[in-house]
Amino acid sequence: MPKIAVLIGSLRRDSINKKYAHALEKLAGDRLDFHYLDVDLPLYNEDLWENPPEKVVQLKADIEAADGVLIVTPEYNRSVPPCTKNAIDWASRPYGHNSWKGKPVAITGASPGRQGTAVSQSQLRSTLVICETVVMGGPEVYMTFTPDLLTDDGTFASEGTQKFLNGFIDAFVRWVERP
Repeated sequence: MPKIAVLIGSLRRDSINKKYAHALEKLAGDRLDFHYLDVDLPLYNEDLWENPPEKVVQLKADIEAADGVLIVTPEYNRSVPPCTKNAIDWASRPYGHNSWKGKPVAITGASPGRQGTAVSQSQLRSTLVICETVVMGGPEVYMTFTPDLLTDDGTFASEGTQKFLNGFIDAFVRWVERP
């Protein structure tokens, strides 16, 4: 089963994207093995490479050990959340030691807004291409997070949503396992 590093672009304890990611994990079942990245990192600072923070070293190792990366991102002010961009920057450095290089990546995200996280995801795609990842083009998933999206046990309430997201998960499995 492919090992997937999951980057949740929110540090909030009650993050809707954390809930969404855990629901995706339940839906994926035995198709993907989720491992959550710690993105509560110091702000990127080139000077810190003299003695890199342990959390940064661990982030890079976790990405390198994964078969693929799933980024579950909110959208802040029509942009990428700071902790997401910060984690991307840390893992892409120092020069010549890019942990993202060649990694299959899928992006999704949830927002209470009707357009979901479309702008954030678009910006992430541009950044991740520069980091030499292999970003899955589709299906694109911009989830509107409503109070009735999840059941009390953290699974998707609607069969239609489950079917749609199973298609996303199946596509990601194929993307990670491609030759």
